[in-house]
Amino acid sequence: MATIPTDPIWIDDDAQLATLCERWREQGSIAVDTEFMRSETFYPIAALLQIGDGQGCYLIDPLAIEDLEPLRQLFAEPGVTKVLHACSEDLEVFQRWLGVVPAPVFDTQIGAAFAGYGFSIGYAGLVKAVLGVEIPKGETRSDWLQRPLSVAQKKYAALDVAHMLVVYGKLLQTLRESERLEWVRADCAELVANAKKSLEPNEYYLKLGSAWKLHRRELAVLRRLCAWRETRARERDRPRNRLIKEAGLWELARSQPADLGQLQKLKEVPARTQADDGEALLAEIRAGREEPEELWPERLPPPLGRAEAPMMKALKRHVRELAEELELPPELLVRKREYEAIVRSGLNGDDHQLPERLKGWRYALLGEGLLAVAEAERRRLEVDPEGEA
Repeated sequence: MATIPTDPIWIDDDAQLATLCERWREQGSIAVDTEFMRSETFYPIAALLQIGDGQGCYLIDPLAIEDLEPLRQLFAEPGVTKVLHACSEDLEVFQRWLGVVPAPVFDTQIGAAFAGYGFSIGYAGLVKAVLGVEIPKGETRSDWLQRPLSVAQKKYAALDVAHMLVVYGKLLQTLRESERLEWVRADCAELVANAKKSLEPNEYYLKLGSAWKLHRRELAVLRRLCAWRETRARERDRPRNRLIKEAGLWELARSQPADLGQLQKLKEVPARTQADDGEALLAEIRAGREEPEELWPERLPPPLGRAEAPMMKALKRHVRELAEELELPPELLVRKREYEAIVRSGLNGDDHQLPERLKGWRYALLGEGLLAVAEAERRRLEVDPEGEA
């Protein structure tokens, strides 16, 4: 096997980067990784971009580069596959930093799962499994915004892309032989599509796991409070939980304090938020309470109960048996919330429906079977409602 270049090449000059980007746009694929920081901010701060092209490992300094257009063109180039590992957060970094979500993308973690290396394998584990090469992880929690970066940081960053194209090539070979490459490409395209979406502030109340316990008027208040937190977190570039955690939002919607004295009794609301934003929170609570009833959100469904458990078990058993035949992790085929969506779709006597993700390549593989299992289980329960699946 040819020697893989692992020495880091530092890039902090616009002209040099533009020349490299022009060259990379002629390649079929490049390896990509990012280092970023966000512990104190709402948005991720791009601290380093690593690109491997088979000839070198390039470390591009976002703090020094001013002309980002060559990078935007590179990551939007349809003829260049951007190869990343577990890339959801990386895509968010690019969206914020460059205003572009890279496409097309090949996520080696997804590819590895379909190639038989297990569900959610880490990058170092994958390189070890495919190439037998150990990658040190000592700089994982480094301060990537410091300058200059240490020699150890640069070596670590370079190794994150040094072997990626070779691993990618071996995964492609395995996936073509097993006729699963199109499955991987479809799932990677879904990652890109999801990265381009963002919830509206008024929709964030739907993400609170305990919101189903609230009545409609309380949900009207919760919706406004969640939207307030989302908007302020973005404006101030602060983590959501630094303003107020979900438990605090829920308690505010339930108790609905009318003045600062009542607000100060709620331990779920941080003292600093009470001091800085207490009046704003009270205003949102009043506005939510005053919304006309026809504008209140509908109550949210509770968690599935014991009555739905047999159908859930039957659906999961069907997928588990198929996954064993395919030698794939069942989690790769169907997600927990997708089982729940199938069950919920038929709770009012309607025909069971598949979530959108199960209507793609998964439909012929298991979608039809899941609908058949759900319908059979419904008929069985109608005959024997106390029976076990």
